[in-house]
Amino acid sequence: MVKRISVFVTILFVITCLITACSQSPAPQVTSSNKPAWAPELTALPQEKVIKVGMKQVISDAGILIGMAKGYYQDVGIKIEGIQFNSGQEMINQLAAGQLDVGATVTASGLLNAMSRDIPVKIVADKGINVPGQGYYRFVIRKDLANTIKDFADLRGRKIAVVGTASLDEICLARVLAKGGLTTKDIDMQVIRAFPDMLVSLGNKSIDAAMVIEPFVTQGIAKNIVDPWKDPSEYDPDAQIALLVYGTSMTSRPEVANRFMTAYVKSLRDYNDAFFKNKNKSEIIEILCKYSVIKEPALYNQMLPTGLNPDGYLRMNGIAADLQWYKENNLLKSDIKIEDAVDNQYVDFAIKTLGKYQ
Repeated sequence: MVKRISVFVTILFVITCLITACSQSPAPQVTSSNKPAWAPELTALPQEKVIKVGMKQVISDAGILIGMAKGYYQDVGIKIEGIQFNSGQEMINQLAAGQLDVGATVTASGLLNAMSRDIPVKIVADKGINVPGQGYYRFVIRKDLANTIKDFADLRGRKIAVVGTASLDEICLARVLAKGGLTTKDIDMQVIRAFPDMLVSLGNKSIDAAMVIEPFVTQGIAKNIVDPWKDPSEYDPDAQIALLVYGTSMTSRPEVANRFMTAYVKSLRDYNDAFFKNKNKSEIIEILCKYSVIKEPALYNQMLPTGLNPDGYLRMNGIAADLQWYKENNLLKSDIKIEDAVDNQYVDFAIKTLGKYQ
């Protein structure tokens, strides 16, 4: 009997030691010698960090999607958790609360007003600009009105749609109208929350024009219901269409924020190599077909290309003009200077690590 108890105690002791050892064993570590081949001067994070990124998985999210597919974020010790959002304001609220780390979005009064409350949310990198002569986000008109709406002043009284107000979409429309000496008060502005619904409305002639993004520009042209009208370089040459935003959880962790940005800029360069230098284009299109909402490979060769700065920097004139518009329209709760809104230190780190794009 004593012998049985002794064996039982021994077994119990071994099990207890195993459990204790498991509970105290550290999380998997990335050794300091583990440096990415594409950034040999950069040491990966000592422990993998999960970064929550809000995005819509559109082509302008290429800097995130390509890096996920090619392992650039993993190489620096980051695991991306993509989160889909229905509205930019919902994303902004979670960035401010620290529930979301990174947001792929556009300027909006809600974002800027969060900054005015001393919440450390910062615009940190480019996520979409118009390429001169090939603007991917543009003002389009109904095909049957192409001979009627010839110039900016002809837009007076027209029904024109945007996906949202008090944000970049209304700003871009306001700049179109300004070229004809008009404001949004001179038109019938319609809010249609989804770009596919805009094509339907253009097709059934319930609206006359709209601010539309690719691939819906190309799809509308193919269906013979859209005229691409004038290129954005004529009415909004400095526009910063989309942004990468860091939330409070990133600005408080520069070692994570810097490594995320380095992987992001590396991904932007792969995108530019593919679409503007025709290097590994089929590979990048395959990645975007798999991870973005655009699943048709042929569309990537038909669409007007999204511009993405391979060095990551924003168009500061565009951001400054946006800020001025929000001020003039009394949408800001306090005065915000551009240096309060934009923080280039993370892109600076990436460029120092990778060098300038060649």
